[in-house]
Amino acid sequence: MNKNILIIVVLFIMMNLLTNSVDNLIIPSDAIRFRVIANSNSTEDQALKIKVRDNLQQEMFNLLKDSRSKEEASTLIQTSLPVFEDSLKNSLKGTYETYKINYGINYFPKKVYKGVEYPEGEYESLVVTLGDGLGDNWWCVLFPPLCLLEAEETEETTEVEYKFFIQELLENFNV
Repeated sequence: MNKNILIIVVLFIMMNLLTNSVDNLIIPSDAIRFRVIANSNSTEDQALKIKVRDNLQQEMFNLLKDSRSKEEASTLIQTSLPVFEDSLKNSLKGTYETYKINYGINYFPKKVYKGVEYPEGEYESLVVTLGDGLGDNWWCVLFPPLCLLEAEETEETTEVEYKFFIQELLENFNV
């Protein structure tokens, strides 16, 4: 009987969390963002933006994977700007692109992602602007490392097993 009550309580809590989860998908106030702005919306410039993003994401993953605080992440980013600049130069080799790289307080436009609206504003961030910076941009959160998980994946990883919390709980209680 106690097991059934526990299961009902857990189910009730989980249902409540799931129905309110969209409202809770906010970026923490102590976040550090990362943004790459393309020169234009041409196919070539957008592909270059993605190449730059991928290369810098890998560099940042290696750098920030063990950071435990915003202050630590911020210091690591600031001291590694020359490394990021070298990576950026390598990504742009053979193109005409000029660029700017800036770590500090930078403007971000409003973004709607998976039904959640993230407000425009000034945020601590690393921003890379390619060429004139008139194209579509890409951005994510560096710390906590919400976007760096993609950089951790390898080509060998083709399947991901997702397990629902309640299923795991029920398995633990042998129900």
